[in-house]
Amino acid sequence: MAKTLIAFFSRAGENYFNGEMKYLEVGNTEVAVGKIKRLIDADIFRIEMLSPYPADYTGCTARAKEDLNTGARPPLARTLNSIAMYDNVIIAFPNYWSTMPMAVFTFVEGLDFTGKKILPLCTNEGGSMGFSERELKRLCPTAEVARGLSIQGFRVAKTDAEIEEWLKNNGLL
Repeated sequence: MAKTLIAFFSRAGENYFNGEMKYLEVGNTEVAVGKIKRLIDADIFRIEMLSPYPADYTGCTARAKEDLNTGARPPLARTLNSIAMYDNVIIAFPNYWSTMPMAVFTFVEGLDFTGKKILPLCTNEGGSMGFSERELKRLCPTAEVARGLSIQGFRVAKTDAEIEEWLKNNGLL
């Protein structure tokens, strides 16, 4: 049986949510990951920055944009030494400036994805997957990068059927 890892970056705090600012106790990406975890047997790894982004939306987006513009690879609070035991890796993240948060780049670049199937999941407020699928293919040329699932954050609570269908289409259910 194929073994699956869910690696995710999520951010609680003040978020842009359906046209307004809203404080989220649990980030949208983490909510989506919880739905996946209830459907499949998978290990979970939370991608956390050593120095997290600010809780306020403006501070977060400003720092995320600076990280993107400088090509930063923020240090992570913890890392994995290997993903050799996994066949599938779901990488879940919010859309930051049309791509993955730079902490996700740090995570991906630190591992060998040769022969793995990567399933990207991106929460957003209208930016869809952005360039993230293309970036994953560039970063992991020896992996299969499946078509990603884009979920608008304000709809995440109502995406059970969408997530289930995506998992089925990728052979995980």
